[in-house]
Amino acid sequence: MKTPIIPIQPTFVSVNAPHELNKKAICVFTATGFFLDTDTYWKDKIALKPASEHFFNKEGFLQESKPWFRWHYAPREISFRQALKEFTELFHTIIEEQVANKKVILPLSGGLDSRTQAVALKALGKKVHSYSYDFKGGYPETKIAKQIAKVCGFGFQEFHIGKSYLWNCIEQLAQINDCYSDFTHPRQMAIINEFESMGDVFSLGHWGDVLFDKMVDRQLSADEELSIILKKVVKKGGMELATTLWNSWELDGDFETYLRDRIKVLLYGIEIKESNAKIRAFKSLYWAPRWTAVNLSVFEEKKPITVPYFDNRMCEFICTVPEEYLADRKLQIAYIKQQNPEVAKITWQSEKPFNLYTFHKNKLPYNLPYRVVNKLQRETKYIIGKPYIKRNWELQFLGEENKKKLENYLFSEALEKLVPKEITQDFYRKFETKDQVWYSHPVSMLLSLALKMKQTEDK
Repeated sequence: MKTPIIPIQPTFVSVNAPHELNKKAICVFTATGFFLDTDTYWKDKIALKPASEHFFNKEGFLQESKPWFRWHYAPREISFRQALKEFTELFHTIIEEQVANKKVILPLSGGLDSRTQAVALKALGKKVHSYSYDFKGGYPETKIAKQIAKVCGFGFQEFHIGKSYLWNCIEQLAQINDCYSDFTHPRQMAIINEFESMGDVFSLGHWGDVLFDKMVDRQLSADEELSIILKKVVKKGGMELATTLWNSWELDGDFETYLRDRIKVLLYGIEIKESNAKIRAFKSLYWAPRWTAVNLSVFEEKKPITVPYFDNRMCEFICTVPEEYLADRKLQIAYIKQQNPEVAKITWQSEKPFNLYTFHKNKLPYNLPYRVVNKLQRETKYIIGKPYIKRNWELQFLGEENKKKLENYLFSEALEKLVPKEITQDFYRKFETKDQVWYSHPVSMLLSLALKMKQTEDK
């Protein structure tokens, strides 16, 4: 069996080990939000490594895995113009092959990845139905997406994600992603039933922001690279919850050392000297397949999916492009400007209110008027009792209705079989009384574990 460089979905196989919960792996999951490397909930079940060939014995157990591709950094001496030409040809080829003559469903955001896809689909003359969503009470991201769709001549639907949608579909979502991700990130679940009538195949923009940008501003030492990775993967409150569980389960050693040592082995196993390329390779090997890809299954539940940036040829291309061309989204920006200048004139959400021609002005004093007005708008909403919504968990965890639903899962007998009740109570109390932003991740992970344990019981 051969796995892609970035698998769209992990392939799980059995190994010759006891059928027991892998509590060390679960601790990593609670700290980071994803399972590391080949880990799963169980000791006798693993995810196959990406970019590898896998061999099995007569009993069907995995015997050996050998990489067929290794991330590397081999920049060619080419001009930026040549790199842009090659990217354009490759990107168009991949999308043409992936969608053919099918009607494309394109999720649009205010960023660059889906915008780049929109430009390519327009240039290729594809039939496209696009859509976008934002949070009720948050930044109106759909306005930017709608403008992109209009310039490209695509059909468009806008959705506004409201409070408490999660509780109507959480058990369906648990079946779809098998509890390998928390439940507050896949906003697409709120509109999953809308997908049926939109088109034939999804074209998804995941991972473009990693492949086509810098990871750090300078060359780092090995210890600095390790620290950067740890900082990127460990979520707020995650280390605290993982350490608490580790100690409660009386696992050997201490969790922080265990996590650091595991990531160190994986990171140092990447034979790349350039820090940007090395960190990108780490994220593509261990983050993309086990976190980013998990909730692609929500789209796939309704329609086939394609992910241009996951294509093997795109990964191989990235390994040969000088880092200076990848930094600051240079290639994507140049591509959009060249192929569709009108789309380039539309606001770039992360640099709002500026666009792809003016984003370099997103600094004082040029952005001061916007920052002042934006702050006043957010503060006014707060004063009148309509706080500015930035995160999905705010819509799903806060308020009396959400509280009842959340507590019903957190304090279930199913979760108590894995996590002592006093631990759940302690973290939930901290979420309610101390720091909601910090403790929202631990609460979300406890919710995921509650659904997994319920799922296990039901089987």
